[in-house]
Amino acid sequence: MAKKRPTKTSKASAPQISDGEIPVVGAREPCPCGSGRRYKACHGREAAHAVTELVRRPFEGLAGECDWVALRELVPAATVELTLKGGLPDGVPSVTLATVLPMAWPGLRRDTGTVLLGLQNDTASGDISRDLADTLQRALAAEPGSPVDGERPAADGPRLQDLLDPDAPFAPVVHTGFEFWLENAEGVTGEVAESLERANAAAIPTVRLTGVDAAYWCETPEKNHLRWVMPHPEEQLLDAVARLHAAGTSSLGEGTRLVGSFRAHGLLVPVWDLPVGVTADEVEKPAAEFAERLAEALASDAPLNADERRARSGFTNRQITLS
Repeated sequence: MAKKRPTKTSKASAPQISDGEIPVVGAREPCPCGSGRRYKACHGREAAHAVTELVRRPFEGLAGECDWVALRELVPAATVELTLKGGLPDGVPSVTLATVLPMAWPGLRRDTGTVLLGLQNDTASGDISRDLADTLQRALAAEPGSPVDGERPAADGPRLQDLLDPDAPFAPVVHTGFEFWLENAEGVTGEVAESLERANAAAIPTVRLTGVDAAYWCETPEKNHLRWVMPHPEEQLLDAVARLHAAGTSSLGEGTRLVGSFRAHGLLVPVWDLPVGVTADEVEKPAAEFAERLAEALASDAPLNADERRARSGFTNRQITLS
């Protein structure tokens, strides 16, 4: 009597794998979930979508969200000491966020074991927070003295919000140059010194105001500017700014003018032109006074009048989206 040919396992009797247990396989290979479809047409499609979907406010929920946006888009040279949940791993004395690193490296572990995380880099996914968290994790595990390249993060990988202590202060230190790249900048010579000099020459002088949050003064040859990242919902902020502009109270003093705004990572960044002679110290008091006027305007829920609507339309038309 001939042996019976083994029957195929029915779909119903196939071992069931939960979504969280499905490994990543080749795009054309059968999906491990047992559906019979190729991975790219099954769970691979979901994973690819999760990685590429744009996160509008990637820094939301982090301490200092507005400063994260400023350091990502506006500030040439700055650093921030980061605090990890659960403390630092053995052999890692500190973790520092930097606007940019030498050679545009996404991350770097120095010979001393300290970790530097670069913020102003191209990202591999639609979620900057997940990209940075992936780089940070790999930098923490890298050999001392190693740069860390950018990689595409796992769709379900951690975000910065998962790794950083939400209660720790976020205190940017703005630098006049990029000496923070080196542990002994005073002693460098030759090509390294020349490269550092070129980088410093290209940096726009920038100062963070102390009296208000996330406002950055910068100096350019023709005029100075104040660029202020604000946390308020965009529509509410636009209404408030329109009320102030229509009332003639949107400037920061004589010779200054609110000229428009940037939109960056889900937040609005009003921009003022300042005369060349106006320093960061001199704009501190006017900025604090504007913050008080803005708070009052934000509290109003009255409909905009005709002048305010025109002001709002003009301000909206002068927006530039950075991200």
